[in-house]
Amino acid sequence: MKKQFLGFLLRWILMSFGLWIASRVLSSSFNDTGATTSTFLVAGLLLSLANTLLKPIVVVLALPAILLTLGLFMLIVNGFMVYVALKLAPGVDVTFWGAVITGIIISVINYAITGIIDYKEHYDEETVRS
Repeated sequence: MKKQFLGFLLRWILMSFGLWIASRVLSSSFNDTGATTSTFLVAGLLLSLANTLLKPIVVVLALPAILLTLGLFMLIVNGFMVYVALKLAPGVDVTFWGAVITGIIISVINYAITGIIDYKEHYDEETVRS
């Protein structure tokens, strides 16, 4: 349980960091004039909750489009999750296509972190066996 909670905290912080990076890179798509660190932390938490609670439902509903496009529609689903989370977050506004690109940025960050965590867990198991 502790390992899962630490994984959630790590992903939350990195999603918040990814949102901050995206807001700086895609400044034309973002309106975050009054955004602070806590704003991005709240947005990251909302994005984590949207991915946990809302995304499975949206994926099931969008399954025909996902299958028809061979999975590329998942980019739109991820963008929609970012869009919903940032609409609920105070102080940050984003266009839909900016949210799609932000979803891609966050997906790359999550992919890298998952690879690092899985490698570390595998390395720790090998060390214990030795």
